[in-house]
Amino acid sequence: MKKKKLDVSRKLDTPEQQGAYIGRAVATGDAPTIRNAVGVVARKRGMTHIASTTNLNRESLYRALGDQGNPEFATMLKVMKALGLKLSVASIASTARAKAKAEKKRSA
Repeated sequence: MKKKKLDVSRKLDTPEQQGAYIGRAVATGDAPTIRNAVGVVARKRGMTHIASTTNLNRESLYRALGDQGNPEFATMLKVMKALGLKLSVASIASTARAKAKAEKKRSA
């Protein structure tokens, strides 16, 4: 039996939902997961629009953000900017402390 691919884009109707989806992918630290999430959102917004905003070729974007794609970092930054997102960095230690603090609050 052939497994159906889940279409998560149906639940990504707002820029906030889309940003959160990509943010969860980034949090995994897994490059293919991040690439796939950015690709899902780019296709949801319209690859033609993303291509014109980034000055990149639409077909190249489909390939780069597809299942077998390996986009350059500069391409990912351009696409994220076109999506209205920016990449930010946090130290792993401070992220762990923030999570621990939030868990402590919830259990109190």
